[in-house]
Amino acid sequence: MQVSSDQNSNTDTPLQLLLFIDKRPSSREQVRQVRSELKELRDLCDFELQIIDVTEQPYLAEYFRLIATPALIKLHPEPRQTLAGSNLVAQIQQWWSQWQRSVEEYLAKLNQASRQVVQSEKVLLKTSGQLQATDSAPSPTNDLLPDTGRKHEAMETKLVMPSSDRPANNDSSLRSVSHSVEQIRLADEIFQLRREKEELQHQLEFKDQIISMLAHDLRNPLTATSIALETLEMGYNATDEMTSRLTPALTLQLLKHARTQTRAIDRMITDILQAARGTGAELQIHPQKLNVGMLCLDVITYMGNRLQAKSLQIEQDIPSDLPTVLADEERIRQVIVNLLDNAIKYTPIGGTIQLSALHRTTQKIQISICDNGPGIPTENQDRIFEEHYRLKRDEDKDGYGIGLSLCQRIIRAHYGRIWVDSMANQGSCFHFTLPVFQK
Repeated sequence: MQVSSDQNSNTDTPLQLLLFIDKRPSSREQVRQVRSELKELRDLCDFELQIIDVTEQPYLAEYFRLIATPALIKLHPEPRQTLAGSNLVAQIQQWWSQWQRSVEEYLAKLNQASRQVVQSEKVLLKTSGQLQATDSAPSPTNDLLPDTGRKHEAMETKLVMPSSDRPANNDSSLRSVSHSVEQIRLADEIFQLRREKEELQHQLEFKDQIISMLAHDLRNPLTATSIALETLEMGYNATDEMTSRLTPALTLQLLKHARTQTRAIDRMITDILQAARGTGAELQIHPQKLNVGMLCLDVITYMGNRLQAKSLQIEQDIPSDLPTVLADEERIRQVIVNLLDNAIKYTPIGGTIQLSALHRTTQKIQISICDNGPGIPTENQDRIFEEHYRLKRDEDKDGYGIGLSLCQRIIRAHYGRIWVDSMANQGSCFHFTLPVFQK
């Protein structure tokens, strides 16, 4: 507990005060003035004072909804009252007489309740005495009753006070402020533990999802690599002293394709593991001079089978004089593949996808990939780049929910920007910028 009590505090007094302070040098003098003023006012009305440092227990400031410190709270007698501001001493002087009256009224009610208890006890004793006198007198009825004590049971009278007239228990009504603060602290710790539990459950579910989908997402590049290697193997005839049936150009193309797919697998595994660990470390990039227009065309060719499977048309607008950029080729390939993959996923069969490049300024070029799918709700457009975030409509679809987050990290690592323009039922356009290579 980080709650301290004033040295002269009396835990039996009805007036209970909380003084919230902080460690700012500018507030020290104000706190000193407040404590000095309270020390002088103690002669007028005694009180219990607890001092709380909000820098060590910020949840208490939230619980009492404080907007500034130092602040003084009258906790008891009710109603609760909060004083804060630069003129805190003046406010205390203004309200002290009313607080004193509230204490007197509380004590008066407490005394009245005590007198009622005393009066009730007298009535009970008087009644009990009359009953005893009646028991001692001879009575035919009593002579007929066995001497078993039932006479007292038959004539016993109990006096029970209504709950509204009973005196309030001083210990319960004037609970220690420290006890109340401890309850608040424990409640805050329980809340924090629940949040941590939810976060851990979310991470476990995410990792389970990764394990279940990892094989699926790795199947495409593994299949492509396997086909390239099998083609190379079939091109050689062991009986002809390993003479190749393939042209040198085709052999080189197959080797390049296998190498590209292998790198894609390695990069995919690295990114997935990094996301699973929840690390926010900066991505390692190796920027160099890059013809991003040619890279876009290469990705379109790579995604050709998927485009054909849904009978999709892709419209290209890539200027021949598009300047080269300074970027990591493999990382930018990841971005284009991810955005184009999403466009294919959400574009209806027979739809159209647009991929365009624009030389915006002498410093930046812009790549845009647009589809005519269902679009993204306006309220979700700022969140789709968050890690693990997925729209409810996509919860039953393949994917990790890290694609757009990874794209954003890659583009930011290149000092670029990525964003989306979308309207419901009118498709989505994802844009990103890259720096122009300066000769």
